[in-house]
Amino acid sequence: MNVIGYVRVSTSGQAKDGYSLAYQQDEIRSYCQEQGWNLMNIYSDEGISGAKVDEEDLKVDRIGFQSMLAALSTRTIDSVIVLNTSRLWRSDIVKVLVHREFRKHGVDVQSIEQPTYSIYKKDPNDFLINGLMELLDQYQRLEIALKLGRGRYKKAEQGGYAGGRATFGYKAKKGQKYIQVDESQARTVRRVFQLKQEHPAWSLTQIAEAMNEEGFTTQQGRLFTKVQIKRILDKRDFYSGTYRYGNIEADGLHEAIL
Repeated sequence: MNVIGYVRVSTSGQAKDGYSLAYQQDEIRSYCQEQGWNLMNIYSDEGISGAKVDEEDLKVDRIGFQSMLAALSTRTIDSVIVLNTSRLWRSDIVKVLVHREFRKHGVDVQSIEQPTYSIYKKDPNDFLINGLMELLDQYQRLEIALKLGRGRYKKAEQGGYAGGRATFGYKAKKGQKYIQVDESQARTVRRVFQLKQEHPAWSLTQIAEAMNEEGFTTQQGRLFTKVQIKRILDKRDFYSGTYRYGNIEADGLHEAIL
């Protein structure tokens, strides 16, 4: 059986709790060797605490995840091997989209910690067990979120950095209450807004093409698309010094780029 693996670590805490990328990869390799399966590749994502989802089309904003999906459409794959299903999805909508995409290619999920799991099985016992495990995972994440939420809101009310990935143009250092300007990325941000001001009739695609022609790249070193341009333009208030977190709006402690 031809299989591919997928591993993900979204937080440093997961690595400490035994879910490091290396640990997951070793478990997948050992499991496939025991089963006599042909492990063709292992795709990975690190430092992604969530997934942005387009409900009309499967668009989960993880590079390793997207590479894995591309492999399903170009190779003959029987299953995707994961340590547990929470590596693939952590919300119901992502789960539905993953199931839909996998079924399209006739691919199943093999979970090392949930050996009876299958996106095709209809057995009531399996449904109950797998459902309870996923509910427990959701409960644990909600419990952690509740504990962290109060501290983050307090920081946000003071205009400080409340956690999560730093906005493009900034960098976050552990232990600091506010994010700092990343000068290289800041130049990119300023150029995007400059082009928008100089050419108000330009589309997002035209701005992206101009950025690429001038040699600017995204945080991952890739060419700009209209999606990245829109994300930058939508954060004008933040780049001007305003900090928003949920329904909180405050003067940010971060230095304004614009």
